Amino acid sequence: MRIVVFLIGILVPVSAALAAEDSILRKDGFLLIWESIRRPAFDTSYTTPFTDVSEEEEGFQEITYAKNRKFFDEETEFHPHDLLSQRDALLWIFRSRNVDERPDVEHEDLSRFLEKYPIATLDESMILSRSQLLEYMRALDALLAEEVHETSYYAADFHGKGTAFGETFNMEDLTAAHRSFPHNTLVRVTNVENGKSVVVRINDRGPYVDGRDMDLSKAAFERIASASQGVIRATYLRLGDKDLIDMCSDKPKRYQKRITRDVRFHRGIPHTMELGDSLYLGSSAYFVVRGIDFPDGNFMRIQDFVSPKERYRFMPSMVGEYTFFIGTTEGRLREMVMTVSSCNS
Repeated sequence: MRIVVFLIGILVPVSAALAAEDSILRKDGFLLIWESIRRPAFDTSYTTPFTDVSEEEEGFQEITYAKNRKFFDEETEFHPHDLLSQRDALLWIFRSRNVDERPDVEHEDLSRFLEKYPIATLDESMILSRSQLLEYMRALDALLAEEVHETSYYAADFHGKGTAFGETFNMEDLTAAHRSFPHNTLVRVTNVENGKSVVVRINDRGPYVDGRDMDLSKAAFERIASASQGVIRATYLRLGDKDLIDMCSDKPKRYQKRITRDVRFHRGIPHTMELGDSLYLGSSAYFVVRGIDFPDGNFMRIQDFVSPKERYRFMPSMVGEYTFFIGTTEGRLREMVMTVSSCNS
């Protein structure tokens, strides 16, 4: 009898340890989901963070930014070290993929979405593992990539008018309107009839015509179809935010972040940028923009001292290679090269 009790005492903790090892925490699960959509977490100084996620903790920026965007239902505590339930994971996955407008993606909507996208069988008591979470995300992304949408365009009637995000609509830019994709999301739109595709940036909301899922700018529509068609059937592949993905190459952007070991940019100077975008440089320490070499050989001397509360803004005026001469207040200097291209050319 003593031997049996002893064996049971060993087996139970081992089984529990294996279960804990296979499961994933709420914080880790969320960060995995967030990383998969390639969306940056911007300044969160205006957001009240969760009381149980400290500023020093990994994921603080992403969790706090997502809280501000109403990604979570929790208001005060996030419970980052609790195990991730299937119910919450599925909700976060559907919200992260923007399968519908935010008010229409709640726990009570899960059955409806799982009927449309059968990536799992809902189990209210299920605790998720990392592998299951990855499986759900990949399954949904595959279904979304194959989904066919009615796609139209808008042009002269809206040219020069404001978009839902405060931009000025230009029908010659490669942009689009979508009801739920976040601002500045890059999407590859492919015409299923001819296989032609174009990458567009979401800068407006709409269309608000039943059955239509996206309005392309006239220029974007004409890349993949004749304007006389008016409406086409297309698939959408979400690539990520324009600050993390190069619009012309579809590849992740890389940033030059450090001037010296102790002076780093919040984001930095990208190796590549699209003409028409603006560069914003900020750091937690003072730095100096000494000057810029332009692609045509001209050099602009600047000598602009930028404080931690300021941002230096630069908008390229031509395609080609720019060299930035950035220094510290102590005189250290570094050269950073940025290549500007145009997807319209």
